[in-house]
Amino acid sequence: MTRVHRPPGRLARPSRGQTGFSLLEILVAFSIMAISLGLLYRVSGGSVRNVSDIHQHQQATWLAESLLASRQVVRADGWNESGESNGLRWQVRSNPYPTGLNGPKAIPLHEIQIEITWPLVGRTGRLEAATLLPEQKAPPGAVR
Repeated sequence: MTRVHRPPGRLARPSRGQTGFSLLEILVAFSIMAISLGLLYRVSGGSVRNVSDIHQHQQATWLAESLLASRQVVRADGWNESGESNGLRWQVRSNPYPTGLNGPKAIPLHEIQIEITWPLVGRTGRLEAATLLPEQKAPPGAVR
């Protein structure tokens, strides 16, 4: 068995085969990673935006329920009101609702329309609700 003698301080020469990554391979890997991170950012950013949209919609729903709970009946001249609460703009409008019933025991109804809007990034959020409420009974002896 013969031994190759190397002088001290000299490193062995690398073999002719490839021992690392080429610059092109590194650039391709970074490009793939950048595209993947960009897609991940868009997906997670969309999720955060959706959570915010859902929260605003829930706030608008609670406001609509609160507005409806504030009245059991509608005056004969209707219910027309608007305002703002915690960044939510709201508007309530009513119109007489034709029931086709006439008579002393028929209770007139009003269609209540509630519209709530709020600002979102690049657009406006909107909630619309409608229901019927009875008209307030006239006091005895009052003329309608």
